[in-house]
Amino acid sequence: MILKKSIGILTMTGLLMTGLVGSASAADRNADSKTLDFPITKPTVRLISNVIYEQVPSRGYDNVAMGMDVLKPERNEKMPAIIFVTGGGFINANKDNYIQQRMDIANAGYVVASITYRVAPTATFPQPLEDVKAAIRYLRAHADKFNINPEKIGVMGTSAGGYLSAMAGTTNGTKQFDKGEYLNQSSDVQAAVDFYGLSDLTRVGADYSEKVQQAHRSPGATEALWVNGSPVFGGQDGGILVDPEKAKAANPINYISDKTAPFLLMHGDKGYCRISQPNGTFASGADSSRH
Repeated sequence: MILKKSIGILTMTGLLMTGLVGSASAADRNADSKTLDFPITKPTVRLISNVIYEQVPSRGYDNVAMGMDVLKPERNEKMPAIIFVTGGGFINANKDNYIQQRMDIANAGYVVASITYRVAPTATFPQPLEDVKAAIRYLRAHADKFNINPEKIGVMGTSAGGYLSAMAGTTNGTKQFDKGEYLNQSSDVQAAVDFYGLSDLTRVGADYSEKVQQAHRSPGATEALWVNGSPVFGGQDGGILVDPEKAKAANPINYISDKTAPFLLMHGDKGYCRISQPNGTFASGADSSRH
């Protein structure tokens, strides 16, 4: 709904007369003021920071807090929600990233929760996917608190976050990656937006030079650490192909089914897509960044 407000604008002359001189009459002030009507098309958005959605074992500790920052538009009606999964090459997960994109989505009427999750080499697949699904279940369990429509929750991410969004979207209908709390809630999503995420970890760099391909066959390649871990932390030494079955289990393309969520896939170095107003449905995307 578009609201209208009137604001009295004092001219410079009026400001000087009333604020500095202080001797202007009411008639003088009224003569120097104007009324401006303007439409308000964006809701007020509240930031609820560092919400702990789970505590998990990590890096030798029993309970490491995984947090989310929630952008909550002030609306009366229940809103769809987006889990925003930032990228980081499988070794970083900074929930502070992409604030412009997240604000654009919130301004369009979505609750947006940007999350931290476990990363390589101290964590291995499927632990990061378990974190994403835990965040989804948490929002469903607290839908009333955040004014969310629990039937309309999507996931969206960039790079490694795009990959995790694809994993979440393709594993709808499964329970194997649901760990932790709120297991009475579904981790299914109604939409998945994947910005330049990997779909097959065994083919990273396949269309590049032999030198690049060789680097991605290295045990130090981050996709290898993601699947195998590091021997220092009890993982398996070797490249991404050292255990084909583990690599296969970490590829979203191997989970596609009739329960897979609707997808938006975006890739490129100059992509741009503006998210639309929800109107009860999910929009097609959001501003993308250069990659």
